[in-house]
Amino acid sequence: MLRTNTCGELNKKFAGKEVTLSGWVDSMRISGKIGFLTVRDRYGKTQCFLGKDIIEEFGEIRRESVVQITGLVKERPDNQKRDEPTGEIELSATKLAVLSAAEPLPLELDDSIQTSEDNRLKYRYLDLRRPTMVNNLTMRHKLIQYIRNHMSDNKFLEITTPILTKSSPEGARDYLVPARLHPGKFYALPQAPQQYKQLLMVGGIDRYFQIAPCFRDENARANRAPGEFYQFDVEMSFVHQEDILNMIEELMIKLVKDLFPEKKITEVPFPRLEFDDVMKKYGTDAPDIRKNKDDPNELGFCFVVNFPLFVKQSEEDFFHGAGKEWGPSHHMFTMPRVEDLKLLDSEPGKARAYQHDLVMNGMEVGGGSIRIHDPKIQQKIFDLIGFSETQAAEFKHMIEAFTYGVPPHGGIALGVDRLLMILMNEPSIREIIAFPKNKDARDVTMDAPSKVSKEQLDELGIKTK
Repeated sequence: MLRTNTCGELNKKFAGKEVTLSGWVDSMRISGKIGFLTVRDRYGKTQCFLGKDIIEEFGEIRRESVVQITGLVKERPDNQKRDEPTGEIELSATKLAVLSAAEPLPLELDDSIQTSEDNRLKYRYLDLRRPTMVNNLTMRHKLIQYIRNHMSDNKFLEITTPILTKSSPEGARDYLVPARLHPGKFYALPQAPQQYKQLLMVGGIDRYFQIAPCFRDENARANRAPGEFYQFDVEMSFVHQEDILNMIEELMIKLVKDLFPEKKITEVPFPRLEFDDVMKKYGTDAPDIRKNKDDPNELGFCFVVNFPLFVKQSEEDFFHGAGKEWGPSHHMFTMPRVEDLKLLDSEPGKARAYQHDLVMNGMEVGGGSIRIHDPKIQQKIFDLIGFSETQAAEFKHMIEAFTYGVPPHGGIALGVDRLLMILMNEPSIREIIAFPKNKDARDVTMDAPSKVSKEQLDELGIKTK
């Protein structure tokens, strides 16, 4: 190992011990024949004292160079101690090596200095060194790990579903992947694991979850990652809608308490609000119920329920049944409320759904529903949204599966990064993702999307304009 310790763990208990640190030069100052160098890694910073011999050999070392420092840990006098994790000590260096010299950086890493987002994303590998980004990514890891532990403790199985799947008319635009071994045919990247997780319920996997990658060809927003994102995906069998809401509510309360103890939740249990009521009162289906909206530590959770099953359809909605009057409010697998089933034949626009959204601080962070498990009802929904016989046939595997015995089931999916964005009080979801797409849905670090060679296109039988 090139280090014995990290730059954030030394304290007075290490006094008198020889240690080796490796990291980046955060700052350096030379005063005559002595100097001070602060070395940094993702765990913290340590100040190092440099004597005459080292100064004469190396002189000033450029910031962000990677160095290795060996020395003796010394406790600072009381009047020199600092209120920071390593503020009780100083490393008196006996040996220094420059592992990698750095050129002047194209952006500032100081959180107090404004840098354009475009430049930060272009040099994201440098931007990640900023303490704020380190903290955000650390919390993202902790949040995902917490979810995994909680779900496992509650008898959920984490199951990964396919990435290369079938293009089907589910609402958003697909990313298509040509299949070289099957000329003229394409895979699609999943918009969500919706069909697979329902098929898992048919298979008897009654409690499923996944931190699932999802792919949708849509425009960028401050609260939405274009192209790809991760969602906490859940499906359960033998449940009512309230069972799903209670499960998520319990997880959110525990997660906030354990990972964000400084936060307080406005109301527990989370209010269950009717769609019609919130639209009348707030003018939006994502109401902000916080008592003090200026308090960064208040979290206003609520569930919105009883959405309309259908909405008026338009070409702008990009739903594949365009041409018919109705499009699904959520998705085509959402179960109508039992008392409203009779409306499907007479007044479908008045039918309500077993749909539920989890809202926090005026932003939807998750959505789900009780699913249709009756093939006849599913076919009826296909007819109402205007699916052609060919379009409906894209889901014949679902219809057939449901004829072999499927339990009543439902689920929910939460956007991992959107959830954390709110919890971390960040203005943009891009602050939570290591390598996000920019506002134009491009990866400017790698310069993607990009052109590919003519040889690749020819092998796949693809021609471009």
